[in-house]
Amino acid sequence: MFKKLVVLFSFVFMSACGADNSTSEQWRVLDINNTVLLTLPHGKVVIELAPQFSPKHVEQFSALVKKSFYDGTKFYRVIDGFVAQAGPKEGGDKDKSVSVLAMEGQFLTGNDYSFTQVQNNDLFAAITGFKDGFALASDNNKSAWLTHCPGTLAMARSNEADSASSHFYFVIGQAPRYLDKIMTIFGRVVYGMEHIQAIKRTSVIAGEYAVDSRDHTPIVSMKLMVDIPLKDRIIIEIENTESAVFSERLIKRRARESDFFYKKPPSVLDICQVPIQSRLVKKGKL
Repeated sequence: MFKKLVVLFSFVFMSACGADNSTSEQWRVLDINNTVLLTLPHGKVVIELAPQFSPKHVEQFSALVKKSFYDGTKFYRVIDGFVAQAGPKEGGDKDKSVSVLAMEGQFLTGNDYSFTQVQNNDLFAAITGFKDGFALASDNNKSAWLTHCPGTLAMARSNEADSASSHFYFVIGQAPRYLDKIMTIFGRVVYGMEHIQAIKRTSVIAGEYAVDSRDHTPIVSMKLMVDIPLKDRIIIEIENTESAVFSERLIKRRARESDFFYKKPPSVLDICQVPIQSRLVKKGKL
């Protein structure tokens, strides 16, 4: 079964390198209905949501954003090299007002499901690749899941699998891939990641004073891009990971042909070390 799977996705990957006009466009515009503008005290961040992978989480998160639910809440758990987590006061009325969600950490795929392959047999999965700009992994031809690469947006939860509601986190350090499949990823940062990295760390080393909650980074506002006046929108185009141009870039990145590499690294490619390019089309005066 595994050999058959490798052949299938290798075929999909090589096909994307061909001259098929259906995959030749290098850029795509984000859907403003599934794009969030996060305003922090020090800058603005654009987030692409992933309803095609985590529909219930995106639906609930979008509804909360529309109600300005997150405005004024703080990033209360920010660990260097790990995650920046935010949400309402745990156990408070606001926290309790949100419905609990069932896990959407993994999704079923059919035999004809395709994505642009990156690597076979990495440390956590049989195959990794990109679908619609999102990093994913698969262990067979029946299921796949999104991966915890830097910039990932996922929903926090308690020990029970189906216990997520409104608290969320961004991955700000090395990819904690051991969280794959047991947490629900539902979006990713596509613009302003430097502002996410600048969120005040709340975790301190032994001997330092704890960070006062008054110094935690607040969310100034969160809005769906569709709800922002046209003149004020930030419009981003994203690299099309189903394009022939992207597939060619993967081949070159794996080969490391630059003269800088006087000693060639192994011909492998970590899914989380393939940055998806974006470009600013329009920046509103917000």
